[in-house]
Amino acid sequence: MTSMENPPQRRDSPTSHLRASDSNRDQAAALLGEALSTGQLSHDEYSERLDSLYQAKTVGELDVLTQDLQVEQHRPAASPAYYTPQSESTETDTIVAIFGGAERKGRWRVRRNTRALAVFGGMRFDLTEALFEAKEVEITINAIFGGAEIILPEGVEVRCQGAGIFGGYDVHNSPNVDPSAPVVVIKGMALFGGVSGRFRRRANP
Repeated sequence: MTSMENPPQRRDSPTSHLRASDSNRDQAAALLGEALSTGQLSHDEYSERLDSLYQAKTVGELDVLTQDLQVEQHRPAASPAYYTPQSESTETDTIVAIFGGAERKGRWRVRRNTRALAVFGGMRFDLTEALFEAKEVEITINAIFGGAEIILPEGVEVRCQGAGIFGGYDVHNSPNVDPSAPVVVIKGMALFGGVSGRFRRRANP
C-alpha cells in the first residue's frame, strides 16, 4: 500500500477526536525516531515531542507531532517494540518509598539511569510493557529494611551487581537472551532487605 492510498492523518481528519491507543503511540514514536535518525529533528526537539506523545489523549494530538515530517506515516511500528530511540537524555529518574510503597508499571519510559530508595517500604518495577530509552539502562536500588521486586521481559540481558548485607539480591539472567533486547544493569545494596527479580513474557503492543 502506498502513501497516496493511505495518506497521513491531519488535525482535521475524521478520526482526530478519537482516543489514542498504545498502538497509535507506538507508531508515532517510530515516526519520530526515524525523523531523528534522518536529521529532521534535533535531539532536543525529539525529546520534547516524545514527552508530548505520551501525554497525548487523542489521535489528533498525535498527528500534530508528526504531520511536518517526511516519513512514511502508514508504516506500523515493530512488534514488540523495546525502545524509544536514543534522545541523549541525562535526566535520572528518582523513586523513593519511605514507610510506604512505589510502583512503576504499564507503558512507562525507562530512562538510562533510575535510582530507587526503599526504607521500611516496598517497590515494584514491571518492565514488561515499558519502553527503554537506551540499549543499556541502569537501575540502582537501595533497600534498607525494605524490599523491591523487578519484573523483567523475557529475553533481556540482566547484569546484577547488587550487594546484600544481612539481606540479598535474588536477580538472575534470562535463560534465552535476545540480542535485540535491552541490557538491564541492576546495582545497589540490600541492608536487612531484599531485591528479587522474575521474568514474564512481553506482550505485543
